[in-house]
Amino acid sequence: MKIEQSIYPYNPELAGLPFLLTGIGGSRYQNRVSRPEGYRWHQILYCADGEGVLEYDGRNEELHKGTFVFLPRTIPHGYFPTGRQWEVNWIAFEGNGCDNTLTALGMTGIIVAEADDTAYMEEIFGRMLMSQKTDILYSGYTCSGLVYDYIIGFRRLFSTDADNKKSRHLSLLLPALKYMYDNYAEDIPMTYLAQLTGVTHQHFCRLFRSAMNMRPSDYLTGRRIDEAKRLLNENKLSAAEIAEACGFRDPCYFSTIFKKYTGISPAAFRKRSF
Repeated sequence: MKIEQSIYPYNPELAGLPFLLTGIGGSRYQNRVSRPEGYRWHQILYCADGEGVLEYDGRNEELHKGTFVFLPRTIPHGYFPTGRQWEVNWIAFEGNGCDNTLTALGMTGIIVAEADDTAYMEEIFGRMLMSQKTDILYSGYTCSGLVYDYIIGFRRLFSTDADNKKSRHLSLLLPALKYMYDNYAEDIPMTYLAQLTGVTHQHFCRLFRSAMNMRPSDYLTGRRIDEAKRLLNENKLSAAEIAEACGFRDPCYFSTIFKKYTGISPAAFRKRSF
């Protein structure tokens, strides 16, 4: 996408949005940028063509076509081209929910990520740019969601040590997860799930909590509740029959757990569905 412009939308009425596009643009001939005190907004750069260098924290990092860079606001940095032509596209953003989201995603420092396929990110960028040019009334709201999509798209481009650890744990847990998903109505001993995973009972529980952020029993109960919702929507079985079909041996306990997970009773859920 060949761009030679910069747009800085301003609408004080949008200040409360969780994500707010504060700038978007690009240049086929990116000049040197020096920011010893950082920038006023968060920014994501995309190297669309040519090569350049990113300066930060006493380092120089080469950037080439297909490279994305996340620059948190206020962190000192600079960048410059290394050839005659360096094509860079960028967005700048902030918002009420922005910092907490970035922290949760592990995006607290400068991050350089490379993409083999940039189509998804380019498509979102193009939609933001088009919205700014053509949608005077609602571009701020439209771009709020698109900024979030762009951030998530960037996050998918890089892996942290925590990501790699979680991926390894999930690979080990897959046989147990599949068994619980398929056999939710059975009484499933945790020792059997540990055997499927090839680890001890205690280690299985630790792995599960690390990868899934819940206990195995919570996952199984959630699966049973999901199935109960489906059967309640069909309106063919009684609540007691549904409890039995989903692995709850006591209808009263089923009703209690269902309300705990959904906020309403099975009867109220069924009534609301029809």
